Amino acid sequence: NAAIRALGLDACYVALRTTAPAFPELVRGMLADGGALNVTAPFKQQAAQLVAQPTDAVRRTGSCNTIWGNPDAPHGDNTDIAGIRAAALALLDPLVPRLAIIFGAGATARSAAVALAQEWPEADLRVVSRARERSGAFATWAKEAGLRCAPWAASDYRTVDLLISTTPLLPTGSNEEPEPDPQRDPPPVQAMLDLVYARGETPAVRAYRQRGARAADGRGVLVAQGAAAFERFFGVEPPVEVMRAAVDDALRP
Repeated sequence: NAAIRALGLDACYVALRTTAPAFPELVRGMLADGGALNVTAPFKQQAAQLVAQPTDAVRRTGSCNTIWGNPDAPHGDNTDIAGIRAAALALLDPLVPRLAIIFGAGATARSAAVALAQEWPEADLRVVSRARERSGAFATWAKEAGLRCAPWAASDYRTVDLLISTTPLLPTGSNEEPEPDPQRDPPPVQAMLDLVYARGETPAVRAYRQRGARAADGRGVLVAQGAAAFERFFGVEPPVEVMRAAVDDALRP
């Protein structure tokens, strides 16, 4: 809303709750009223199935977080890729990652893998999930998408140039048998990007900073993907610094 006010646009950005069965009608109703939508988990993959005009990013990841246009033939994009790419570049500069680990195997993890492959195509990618079958399925998708990605093994104790966490830490006392967890038993890590954001900073960011790594939470991703979505919605360049200041203010301890 800060960016909308700064440009004097006749619009308002609001949060809406929905369910999977109600989601298609919510999308259609918003578009029919001249609106547009950002989509959060767990609806990104469902959104990808709804849009009639997906971008290559949506087709490649099967994930859509931005919907706009005609309700009978809506456009869809995945601006998470641009957001993750921008945040990773800012965090790593001037490092060039040779090995990156993605923690999580959902829609956002796919976006992270594509973002890294676009910027650093020679980097080796490894994925860690809460269940072995999900890591394997992710690696299969990555291979089909032409990405250099495989499940991470605890025996691979090389220095990790970038760890991207797309999901909260595994709860203690879980009955699942998790994959080896580089957040719980970490190899040496140069930089860590936690896509979660919170007032102050997240526990993961604090933990990795204490280990001497560069670390950042997901606010940079939020701003960058939001700026890309804003441009899709309104057809104008957004005031990114206004957006960044609003996010920083909202997340101030």
